[in-house]
Amino acid sequence: MREIKTTLLAMLFATSLSANSDANTLTELFSKGEAYGNIKYYYIQTDKDKSYTNEPSTSAYANSVGGQLGFKTANFRGLSAAVTFMTTNPFLISNDPAKVDTSIIAKDNGARGGDATKGFSVLGEAYIGFSYQGADIKYGRKVLKTPLMHAKEVRMIPSTFNGLYTTYRFDKANNVGFDYITEFKQRTSDTFINIIQHALGEDTRAVTGSDGGYMLMGNYNYTRDTLQFNLYECYAKDFLNSLYLDTIYDTTLEGIRLHIAAQYINQRSVGNAEENLAQTGSITGAKKIRVNAFSALVSGTLSYGTLSVAYSKVLKDEQYHDSLVLPWDGTPLFTNMITSNDLFQSIYGNALKADSIYIGGSQGIKIAYKQRFDGIGLRGVSLTLAAMRTTNDKFQQGTQYDYNSVVAYKYDKVLSFAIKGIWVENSAVADKDGTVDQLKLLSQYRVIANYKF
Repeated sequence: MREIKTTLLAMLFATSLSANSDANTLTELFSKGEAYGNIKYYYIQTDKDKSYTNEPSTSAYANSVGGQLGFKTANFRGLSAAVTFMTTNPFLISNDPAKVDTSIIAKDNGARGGDATKGFSVLGEAYIGFSYQGADIKYGRKVLKTPLMHAKEVRMIPSTFNGLYTTYRFDKANNVGFDYITEFKQRTSDTFINIIQHALGEDTRAVTGSDGGYMLMGNYNYTRDTLQFNLYECYAKDFLNSLYLDTIYDTTLEGIRLHIAAQYINQRSVGNAEENLAQTGSITGAKKIRVNAFSALVSGTLSYGTLSVAYSKVLKDEQYHDSLVLPWDGTPLFTNMITSNDLFQSIYGNALKADSIYIGGSQGIKIAYKQRFDGIGLRGVSLTLAAMRTTNDKFQQGTQYDYNSVVAYKYDKVLSFAIKGIWVENSAVADKDGTVDQLKLLSQYRVIANYKF
């Protein structure tokens, strides 16, 4: 990898001599740069009814304030750089750790033996970049937003990655990319960890035969007028290969703006994991990974209202580990609800667990309606209601029902405020070996205020 870095830097320097610049001097590199960030307040409360397992019910809450502060330089002969500091700082929390909802603090740190109730600050992004005509190269710590690897900015700060990222745009319609990624920092952590080790935790060597590895991701994106097509393939060394496809079509019919989309996901164990997971006594119960999932979405917008219907199915195959494997904060299915996060698959070591619609055999149907009130003078105010029914014959306590309610306010993409209610009946979580447990009721409430600058 050291030879790759040296060669890359030499190429960047040589090519930069002929590249266009926004800055003409090193002074302008900074004076024409851009500062950015946000300040966020977050309150969350999660209540769990555990009567199915004869355990006492629990209630946990937390307040936190934090956000991001970053700076991106101007373009100097194609070269640029950016840094982003991220922080979460809890306050007015319980002295009893069991009563603290650490999902907006340091839940991932806690999974690795740290204090999950302690706030932190981290240099979440720090990269250098080079752009020339249609090519763009970046190296370092960076936020990614793809279907299978995502920032997941639904808590205090985003998840970020460390690696080499390349894209090339042939024209306005066609874009390709290739990334080499070595580390992952989960959104409730201040530590970058090997991307494979973070996914599998203490099971890394048993599954892959080594203590870590790397991720290769290639993508092709096509956008023209009202049609989109996206392809992503992710290869995690000696662990997992994932293929993601979707197509999106937007049109207008009788004054209704229609959005139609379909997606397909295929996953399978590769390399040493293909052999090791099939062994008697493995963490998956002697099962290799084989996953096939598809989903479809139709939404219609008329005036200030949008109605959407989504369907998803993760095919069942009892001879294999058939649940979606999503350890890097991707939640790709169109039926995805506001995550109650009874389980974070992206928490250290949780890669082979799954919940709700992502469990093998799950079939989900989601209906959502969003009403904006700009038409009656309440500019920026909206109400979203959503419901989902998830069936699976592995759910011994019955069908899972999700309900979401969100009242939100946005002002010129700068200020936002939201109150969210989440209720999940028979909330289901699958363990690494496919065993499913359910909560009778999970209730969650959030208050979020965010200011961007």
